[in-house]
Amino acid sequence: MNESLSNAERIWQALAAIPSGHVVSYGQLAELAGLPGCARLVGHTLKKLPEGTRLPWHRVINAAGRISFEVGSPRFVEQKQRLLAEGVEFHNNRINLNRHRWNP
Repeated sequence: MNESLSNAERIWQALAAIPSGHVVSYGQLAELAGLPGCARLVGHTLKKLPEGTRLPWHRVINAAGRISFEVGSPRFVEQKQRLLAEGVEFHNNRINLNRHRWNP
């Protein structure tokens, strides 16, 4: 990872690399960005993404394999719909990480 990039840029770069149909946890994205132990920073950075961003924020879930937004909330519904459209499977609102976790 390029040391001259800001933390946010490092997170965005790692986020952009996640392929369709796959997910990563906040902690995994932090590690991919070269920021191990910074899962909360990833969450804060994603929260600040502008509306309509083309970065695949929806591919980031919690370590339990669940969407972090409140079940049924507009953001939860949007994230789940985007993931379903990419072929990500859910069972009781949980993603099968053995099948869909991205391991570059």
